[in-house]
Amino acid sequence: MARDIRKLFEEEQKDSHLKMSDGHQARFLEKLDEALPVEIAIKKRFSVLQIAAGIVVLIGLGFGASKFFKNSTPISTEIVETENPSKDDQLKSLGDISPDFKKVEDYYLANINLELSKVKQTPQNKELFDGYVVRLAELNQEYKRLSVELTAHGPNELTVSALIDNLKLRLNLLYRLKEQLNDLNTSEEGEIKA
Repeated sequence: MARDIRKLFEEEQKDSHLKMSDGHQARFLEKLDEALPVEIAIKKRFSVLQIAAGIVVLIGLGFGASKFFKNSTPISTEIVETENPSKDDQLKSLGDISPDFKKVEDYYLANINLELSKVKQTPQNKELFDGYVVRLAELNQEYKRLSVELTAHGPNELTVSALIDNLKLRLNLLYRLKEQLNDLNTSEEGEIKA
């Protein structure tokens, strides 16, 4: 009794007396279009919006990543040796290492110059003032020596720290001079009143 299913279908199609009426398929498609186009159009809009949103997100992530990696690149320093460098022209300073060190150096140098300009030299404080000026000159020479070392051997933690400490020491020395001058002026005013 086993029969081939393909043969059964062929016989069924030949025997089939049921046929669709003319235009049945066209009417069915019209009804289908009337019922479904809104849902399909909405789905198409959402899919287009999803694609557009995805592209915007990818562009934003790419832009953000490029900014992040562009700003976080390490600063490379290159040591170039020349045969006869002019010491004053070729000396490196903290500002040559990085912008942050330049800010620190500028801050200290500006404050040193400001405090130095505020000090008033009088015959009474000349000896005290001269003592501090000699010490400042020694610190300035040490700073130049450290700058030569920085130029010759390149930046390292010890040299950079020594340069910053030198600037701090010079500024503190000026603060101390200013305090002693104020004390000296206060004691002189007290002697005058008494």
